[in-house]
Amino acid sequence: MRKIVFVCTGNTCRSPMAEGMFRVLAEKYGLRDVECTSCGLSTFTGMPASPYAVSAAAAYGADISAHRSRAITEYLLDEGDLFVCMTKSHADLLSPYLPAEKICVLGDGIPDPYGGTREDYEKCAADIHAALEDWIRKEAEKQA
Repeated sequence: MRKIVFVCTGNTCRSPMAEGMFRVLAEKYGLRDVECTSCGLSTFTGMPASPYAVSAAAAYGADISAHRSRAITEYLLDEGDLFVCMTKSHADLLSPYLPAEKICVLGDGIPDPYGGTREDYEKCAADIHAALEDWIRKEAEKQA
């Protein structure tokens, strides 16, 4: 089982949306033998997903209402097979701890909507969804 870890800063906006949408898309495209989780590089454990993130993810069929933030841990670094970062700066922060082949940036990078408007979160969710769908489609084709 391959374990994908979505990484952002606070684990209340982007990475929970990516995790939730990944699950929906993985099922849609029949991606097998993959599980996912998410974490933040600078967060407190137990914070809920932003209400705007919850509603933006729901528009793509992902229910992240029960999500609670968690910080990256040594366990996740050891157990994760691929760390999908929301920005290059997140990838750069992980690079001393992981081999380069275990780190990537989602799409062209996903700007942080934290503190923004509902529309900012909806745009962020659309960007995440488009990048994930492209990536998952390619992964599913490899498995076919």
